[in-house]
Amino acid sequence: MAKWFGRCPECQAWGTLEEVGVPRAALTRVAAGLPSSPARPIAEVDIEAAKARRTGVPELDRVLGGGLVPGAVVLLAGEPGVGKSTLLLEVAYRWAARDGEYGPTLYVTGEESAGQVRLRAERTGNVHGSMFLAAESDVSALIGHVDAVKPGMLVVDSVQTMSSPAVDGAPGGVTQVRAVTAALVALAKERALPVLLVGHVTKDGSIAGPRVLEHLVDVVLHFEGDRHSSLRMLRGVKNRFGPADEVGCFELVESGIVGVPDPSGLFLNKRDVGVPGTAVTVAVEGKRPLLGEVQALVSKSPLGTPRRAVSGLDSARVAMVLAVLERRGGVRLGDADVFAATVGGMKIPEPAADLAIALAVATAARDVALPPDLVVLGEVGLAGEVRRVSGVKARLTEAMRLGFTKALIPPDSGDVPDGLQIRVVPDLGSAMGNLQVLR
Repeated sequence: MAKWFGRCPECQAWGTLEEVGVPRAALTRVAAGLPSSPARPIAEVDIEAAKARRTGVPELDRVLGGGLVPGAVVLLAGEPGVGKSTLLLEVAYRWAARDGEYGPTLYVTGEESAGQVRLRAERTGNVHGSMFLAAESDVSALIGHVDAVKPGMLVVDSVQTMSSPAVDGAPGGVTQVRAVTAALVALAKERALPVLLVGHVTKDGSIAGPRVLEHLVDVVLHFEGDRHSSLRMLRGVKNRFGPADEVGCFELVESGIVGVPDPSGLFLNKRDVGVPGTAVTVAVEGKRPLLGEVQALVSKSPLGTPRRAVSGLDSARVAMVLAVLERRGGVRLGDADVFAATVGGMKIPEPAADLAIALAVATAARDVALPPDLVVLGEVGLAGEVRRVSGVKARLTEAMRLGFTKALIPPDSGDVPDGLQIRVVPDLGSAMGNLQVLR
């Protein structure tokens, strides 16, 4: 902290100190270097070499935006046991099975031995002569394998198990993960080699390691799924070469993992007659409309405080819908247990399912059934109004494709496809009044 001095602390003389300004440091000069390639007009840059190449797994290509771009680094993150390694083993096999069109694949594992990976490949039928396998945890040895094999695609399982001899720290630490990822990104760009990395996640579901890991890579994918369900969802979180909100669907089976191009059937119970307590809605995952069935059960409660159990839905929104249904819809639920769930392990957190939840509970309480070919869309407000939702046309088009002929939708929904019997419901009371008409 600056303060006044009347006496010099060195020579002990009085009145000899003089205040002067500190000269600004000269700017650091950087010598010009030789460019690696001359700058060209953007219209003259060749884009053929940067076009995406299909992996052979259509659902993955959908999320990637068409396939793998040469030199792209893709980070696939997910919880333990969700099927990350199984999916990438399938991708490596499909790439290698193209008879050398894009070169062989190199699968480097740092978590398992080569024999363990071979056993899993035998079980899933993913063994090919152009697939090369190496068990390494040193990134310099990994680069040596790349020099020897000259692959067309590299899979690293996982980035947290790799270490670089150039930096200190244990594998999986911040310093090591940053150094390993930077080395692999440089390798990918230098050789136009697509690289797929497996990433671990923490308890809260975020990617383990430094945040810079997600900035270094070109694509970040999250592989999600319930342990008790065979369905797996692949979500794009970041994508420099395509849309970042696409979703791919897979099913985990005994023989491996298979893509599900039409997953709506997994979330619906096929029946010719309506059942009390069920309503069908259309949720949107990324840009993909998926039909889902909401089921509800209402029974007289023997307890002083009735139970509320929710599965696959947002419990807070269900509680709000129940309160609005009782206050604005005239359905008495104060002395009843209410159970609400989705079919097939589907999760529907969005407000577009509010009206379907309300009608499922109402029909369960009154023991009436909605038509089996009816789809319900709309967000329910606290005043009982039904609010519009996004993407109504795409949702209804998907419903028509699966054979639905009737729909309850909110006002101001914009253009709707022809061929559906549409009823606009401005509020919850109007929706309840349409039940008898639709039957």
